[in-house]
Amino acid sequence: MYAIVEISGQQFKVEKDQKIFVHRLDEKEGSEVSFEKVLLLDDGKNIKVGSPTINGVSVDAKIINHLKGDKVVVFKKKRRKGYRVKNGHRQYLSEIQISNISSFKIKKTTKSDKSVESKDNADTKEKFKKSPTAKVKKTKDLTSMNVTDLKNMAKENGIANISKMKKADLIKALS
Repeated sequence: MYAIVEISGQQFKVEKDQKIFVHRLDEKEGSEVSFEKVLLLDDGKNIKVGSPTINGVSVDAKIINHLKGDKVVVFKKKRRKGYRVKNGHRQYLSEIQISNISSFKIKKTTKSDKSVESKDNADTKEKFKKSPTAKVKKTKDLTSMNVTDLKNMAKENGIANISKMKKADLIKALS
């Protein structure tokens, strides 16, 4: 059984009792951590692929120790110019051991749950049925008008500073 999990922005293929080095984690040495961003799970029989992650699956691990990686040398040079710069760094890492890959069942909704949800959805749809269509027609009418007509309409409605406004600003103010 293995899983592909995202840890600190990187993806790792992990199995139980495997030790891996990841970017430094905030937890202390010896503490247990759990990663929920599981992208793929293979249990030997089935392969589950998430879109982007699989719900209800987590990878548990124990932080063994914090350490620094090997030295990385960054050398820059431009030939015939006398430009040479040598820099380097050591990456902060955490060594973790995968203790468990667990998947728990997600409760499936029943027909009675769906009927309650559909009633709630019908109530909310009735509330918002009238207002959006009226605004859409009004804004379509405003977009077909030219700027001078919009400015005249804004003067009638008492909107200030219309001389500096563009067409889009006038439409927003009139809506």
